[in-house]
Amino acid sequence: MSINLKKLTREIADALVTIDQSRVPFRQFKPGVGPYGEPQLLKEIARILDSREGMKGLVKTRRTPDLLIKDSWALEFKIARPFRDNGVQAENWSVNLLHPYEGNVSSIGDCIKLLKLSLPERKAVVVIGYEHNPPKIPLKPLIDSFEIIAKQVMKIQLGTREEENRMRLFHPVHQQLRSLLGKYWVINN
Repeated sequence: MSINLKKLTREIADALVTIDQSRVPFRQFKPGVGPYGEPQLLKEIARILDSREGMKGLVKTRRTPDLLIKDSWALEFKIARPFRDNGVQAENWSVNLLHPYEGNVSSIGDCIKLLKLSLPERKAVVVIGYEHNPPKIPLKPLIDSFEIIAKQVMKIQLGTREEENRMRLFHPVHQQLRSLLGKYWVINN
């Protein structure tokens, strides 16, 4: 079963909204999808996607890649969250995307990791971004920087980028799933 990039982007965005609408808080944080940590969020995304028609029994979380949709996609995920649950600006939040070093846990490091991964599935990096509505710190400059560093500094060939936005999330700080959600950089091997 093969799912195209646009549909996968939409499915992940919808899964995040489903998590948000459940209003189940992550640990001691306020309810909503925004505060979830990456491993916990991926577990929930995988559970939801694995229940969808055409993906049943095919979706697994792993160490590498973060999420595997058998015979379709190998995905690495990063969360871009400029503010903490309490509304205070987070320190070093952009590092998750920009560190241009192999073996690093950044999105650029993930691109390098995916390039070396010998799996038949198509490979992509997914960035889930949260903003206020309207944004207090827009995520666009961060994404533009990621693409410039990946392409021009690291010489990584980035492919198609898809995006989905979801507004009116439940959390008072992480109010919208910005266009970063579902921005996929397909790694061209």
